Amino acid sequence: MMQSTFDNSAGSVPAARRFAMGTLHDVSSQVAHTVAMIVTELASNCVRHARSGGFAVRIEQTAGAVQIEVSDSGGGIPRPRAVRSTDASGRGLQIVKALADAWGVVDAADGTGKTVWATVLLPEPEHLARRTVSGTR
Repeated sequence: MMQSTFDNSAGSVPAARRFAMGTLHDVSSQVAHTVAMIVTELASNCVRHARSGGFAVRIEQTAGAVQIEVSDSGGGIPRPRAVRSTDASGRGLQIVKALADAWGVVDAADGTGKTVWATVLLPEPEHLARRTVSGTR
């Protein structure tokens, strides 16, 4: 698992995205863009709502998935909210929910903050899919 911390500034959002992209290896551009978008939305929420203490991004890539965790010390429980088409913001968790195969929120053990996590499943490698179809697995 790779981890990096960031301060609560607008410049930290693209820095967190670059960090996440730099941790990935041998993934499709679609998976990379999905991870980048999720990290961008979660980091933006930290900067916008946590307001102090910075935030941490953790990325773990396994053979079958990319696990994303973004933690901050802010209060409140993030929830997707209903937005109108005219609202300028408020769609971040809806985007995460749409892009991730699973996601959720875990309160910090010490009661100060939370971790929002998301999982992006990796497609089965092509060579394994071919073997399964041909029955030689």
